[in-house]
Amino acid sequence: MSGMELRQVRYFVAVAEELNFGRAAERLLIAGPSLSQQIKALERDLGVRLFDRDRCSVALTTAGAALLPRARALLEQADGFRHQARRLSGSEPIRLGYVNWVPADLLARTSSVAQVHVDAWVAPSHTQAGRVADGSLDLAVCWVRTGDLERLGLRSRLVGADRLHALAPAGDTGDVAARDTVVLLDDDTTSWSSWNAYAERLARDTGARAIRISDNGITGPAFFDHVRRTGRPVVNSPKGQTASVPPDLVRRPVVAPEIHWTWSLVWRRSDSRPEVTGVVDALCDDVGDLGLDGPDAWLPDGDPYRRRPSEAP
Repeated sequence: MSGMELRQVRYFVAVAEELNFGRAAERLLIAGPSLSQQIKALERDLGVRLFDRDRCSVALTTAGAALLPRARALLEQADGFRHQARRLSGSEPIRLGYVNWVPADLLARTSSVAQVHVDAWVAPSHTQAGRVADGSLDLAVCWVRTGDLERLGLRSRLVGADRLHALAPAGDTGDVAARDTVVLLDDDTTSWSSWNAYAERLARDTGARAIRISDNGITGPAFFDHVRRTGRPVVNSPKGQTASVPPDLVRRPVVAPEIHWTWSLVWRRSDSRPEVTGVVDALCDDVGDLGLDGPDAWLPDGDPYRRRPSEAP
C-alpha cells in the first residue's frame, strides 16, 4: 500500500457515497476522467476492485463495501492529526461541515472574523450534528430538531431555508395541495434518517400519502422514476432542489400549507470561542424569517423555528 495517497481515499469515499462518478467529481471539484484514473490507480495499489461500474450504474463490490468504514476512519484520523497540529501551532481554522448546502458567499462573509475550513466529507444532517457534538467539527449546516439540540448539547441559529415543491408528470403546472402529494421514505435510515423524520410528520400533519422505498430514490434518476410510477405529484427533498428536471416532468408549488425545510448552523453549547461566535453572527445576523412566518407556512413539530400557537400573528 506504499503508493496509496490520502486524497485517493477521499476520492474512494466520495464515489462510494454518491455511487456516481459525475456527482462525486463535482463534489470534489476535479475532472471526471481524473477521478476515474485515481480510483483505478487505488484499485491497482490495493489489489482489489472497489466498484462494479458500467455506462449506467456504479456499485460497491464486496471488497469496496468492507473497506469503506476503514477508509472513513482513516480520513477521520487524518483530520484529527491536522486538527491537533494546527491547534499546537496556534493557526487552527474553524471546521464547518454541511449536508448539501452552504451560503454561496460563506467564505467572503466570514473572512474578517475567522479562517474557515469547509470539511470535504458531505454527510447526512444527523451525522454532521453528531460530529459537532463530538468535536470533529466546530460548526455544521444541517437540519435539526429541538430534541437533537438538547440531546447533543448544541445551539443553533437559522442560516437558510427551502420552500419545497413537488415533481409531477408533465401537464398541470399549477399549485397542488399538500394532501394531494406523495412523500417518499427510504428504508436506508443511515442516509435518510432526517428526511424520514421530516416526511413522516409531513404526511401526518397534511394528509400527504407516504410511500416506503428501498432504492435510495429520494434523489436523482430513481426519484424521477418514482414520480413516473406513482403518476402523482411527489415532494422533492432539499437534496433534489438543483437537479435538472426531465422534460416529461414538471415542478408544482405545494400549498395548503406551503412546506418548508430549515437549515440550522449548529455549534457546541460549551464552545464560546470568539472565532466560532463570530462566524455564527456573520452568517446568521441578516437571515430574516425566509417566509417561515407566513400564515400558510408549515414546519414540523420540533423544528427550532416553528412558531408556537401563542406566537402566531
